[in-house]
Amino acid sequence: MTSKQKNILIIIITAVVLTALIALVIWSGRIPLNDENTVGNTAGNLNNKGYFCEYDGRVYFANAYDNYALYSMNPDESDIKKLHGGNTSYINAGGDYLYYVTTSTDTGDSGSFRGAYGIYRSNLNGKNVTGMDRCYVSAMQLCGNYLYYQKVDTKTSISLEKIKIDKKDKQTVDPDTLINPNCYVNGTIYYNGTKENHYLYALNTANDSARVVWEGNLWYPIYQSGYVYYMDVENNYRLCRYSLNDNVVEVLTNERVDSFNVYESYIYYQTNSQTAPALKRMYTDGSAQETVRDGIYQNINITSQYVYFNTFGEPTPVYRTSTYGSVNVTTFESGMQAALKEMK
Repeated sequence: MTSKQKNILIIIITAVVLTALIALVIWSGRIPLNDENTVGNTAGNLNNKGYFCEYDGRVYFANAYDNYALYSMNPDESDIKKLHGGNTSYINAGGDYLYYVTTSTDTGDSGSFRGAYGIYRSNLNGKNVTGMDRCYVSAMQLCGNYLYYQKVDTKTSISLEKIKIDKKDKQTVDPDTLINPNCYVNGTIYYNGTKENHYLYALNTANDSARVVWEGNLWYPIYQSGYVYYMDVENNYRLCRYSLNDNVVEVLTNERVDSFNVYESYIYYQTNSQTAPALKRMYTDGSAQETVRDGIYQNINITSQYVYFNTFGEPTPVYRTSTYGSVNVTTFESGMQAALKEMK
């Protein structure tokens, strides 16, 4: 081989290696796309701040005993791990990533995001934190390959925004309508109107077009198995469900409700009463109503094994009871012990 041929061969090999390296860098930085029907968390949890999110055999949660830092654990509360600090809410999970909102001064052990707030993406182990949008957020849902979220502008209003999970294609969906994106089902976001009416609307995420589904008077719709569960604004916020198939309304309880969550066969709901407020539960058809705990509670988050909640205005203690079994309210001792261990 002549000297000239050797030089050409070296150039070719170098070019191939460089191309491979560039391709590797590009590929390693790609965010694999989700199925279009991927849902980041249940609508009920997100309507209650999204402090708990169960995904692929793990529960990701904001630990109130540690200033709502992000933790993970098994559904039975074993193997608890702190992922990183920061006041976390609206936790979503899909594919290989977590998506969440933070409002405090520590979003990672590297310290590189200190003083940050907004939407973040990380690996499921809490590593490789990436800022998605630096803004204040009041609701967020992972809808397929986009995060839809209410962006709060303290100077003007709340807008509905979306951003692709690879941090591209950021768009304003609606600049001045209060659209709650938490209830996402098969390419559709169900939400209630907030201006001229409280009708049930459906936003098609394929083209972000909206239509009226039902001219009801509702708040906080949650879809499950052909029904939309909601608070009836016109009738003292009692809890009802509307059949999308039969166009029929069923009254589940005549008690005034402050908040609720639906999980498979159960509804957990907080009643509003001057004399006997209580957290209660019933089956989704309104039967077998029973009291979980007397008092006023908030942030009702549900996993496959436990229902978590806290006294109104008091972050701790966090209470929990079995999702399906007999009512037995205890404190979230595992979360407290994990936080104490981190603080030593």
